[in-house]
Formats: sequence, structure tokens, C-alpha cells
Amino acid sequence: MSHKYTVRSAPEAHGAGAVALVVASLPESFGPAAEAKANVHVIAGRPGWTAVAVTAIDGGARGIVVVNPAPENTDSLEAAAGPSNTAVVLDQRWASNPAMPAAEDAVRSLAGRAAMLDTVATAPAGTNSGELLADHLAAVVRVTGPLGKLRTVGLGATGYTVSATLANGAPVALQGVLTDARPASLQLSMLTDDGGVDLTLPEPSAAWPATVKVTGPHGELLLPTLFESAHRATWRRLKEHLDAGTVPSDLRHFAELTESVSNLT
Repeated sequence: MSHKYTVRSAPEAHGAGAVALVVASLPESFGPAAEAKANVHVIAGRPGWTAVAVTAIDGGARGIVVVNPAPENTDSLEAAAGPSNTAVVLDQRWASNPAMPAAEDAVRSLAGRAAMLDTVATAPAGTNSGELLADHLAAVVRVTGPLGKLRTVGLGATGYTVSATLANGAPVALQGVLTDARPASLQLSMLTDDGGVDLTLPEPSAAWPATVKVTGPHGELLLPTLFESAHRATWRRLKEHLDAGTVPSDLRHFAELTESVSNLT
């Protein structure tokens, strides 16, 4: 059975998560809370967000959307969400793009033969480098799994360079570029002995499509194009879990990011 759920958003999460726009685009699923209690709470992913989420669960929240969560241990949140059957979904800048499941399948199916992985995240000048790196890593780890030997080569006001390795030992380069000269996006390229995977992710501010291309002996294959923003895809997933009474795997996957960041030197 489908239900309509009421929503309450923290001011600091409202704009970053385009909450009003997304809720308006799903009018049969969500609506603003007119009463003190709301079914769904939207919180900002600033440091300490897991404690805020636990408080919301204790207050009776059935669903929680976390916008741009900072890397943080989620054990206490999982322990609270499980028994209460609260659906916690993470609305991440690039990792929540609806094309990511297909990209994950493509990358992980070829990762054993990977020769190298290169990825570049671009954001407007003035963006916090550390926050961009967290968003960047979240997307990369989503498709590759935990990275090894993470090391910051350079970090400054104009960007960063980070090196790492894949599970098979292949080198990984993550570069962040802060500039107004090109659109904000994330590009990832993994090369294998006979092809590879190319992924381009747009900003989630509009439903510009991601592109996922897989190259091999068969030639180049463009995976299906999905015209939906990362924000909206997150809320649709939340609705599915709320209706079914199931708990999403977001927190479990997020642990891979936390593990990678903890190894960053």
C-alpha cells in the first residue's frame, strides 16, 4: 500500500538538499508537516549528524534523509535504526545519482583486471576542499569498494591530489579542482587490459543525466541514460522503503567510506 508522508527539514539542509523542489515533484508521496510531528526528518550531514539522527529516531521519525553526510562512524545510528525499523537514506552529492548502481556493477565486474583508475572532481571556486574531497571519495568508494594506501599528496585552496590503490593493487588518483571555468561534475575512468569504464556525474541541482560507458572487445557500450537528479532518486528510494517497511543499506555502504577516510594520511 502506498502512503503520503509528512516532511520536516532542518534549515541548513533545506537548500542543500533541494527539499522543497523534490517534495513538490513527488506530491502523492510527500508533503510538508502541518503538525508538530513529521514522518520524515531531513538533517544536514555536518559532523555529529549521526547523533542528531538518533535523536530524531527517539522522537518517532519513520524516515530520515541526511544531506551530504560527513564521514562518520554509523554504528550507533544503525543500532538505533534497526530495532525501530527507521529508514535512513543518505542524499550524497554524486554517490546518490541513480546511475550509480549500474556504474558499480560495471566497475566491480572489471576491477580485478584494472590497470589504473583516474578521477577528477570539479567544483566552483571557493568550495571547501575538504568537503569536496569527502563527496568525491564517497562516489569513488561507492563504485570501487574501500581504497587502500590513501595518501594526501596536496591539499589547498584551489584543490587537492590524493593517491590510493584498488584491491588488486592498481594505482588510483583523485584530483579536486576548484574553478568557475568549467561545470561542476565528477569524472571517473578505469582502464583495464582491454578496455575499461568511463563515468561522468553532473551536479544534483538538476536532472542532467550521468553517462556510464563500458569499453571492451565488444566495442563501446553506453548504459541506459536516466534523467533524474540524485536528490529525487534518494527520496524515491526512501518512499519505497517506507511503504515496504524495510531498512535501506545506505549506512552499511557508508561504512566503506568511513573505513577509507580513516586510512587517509
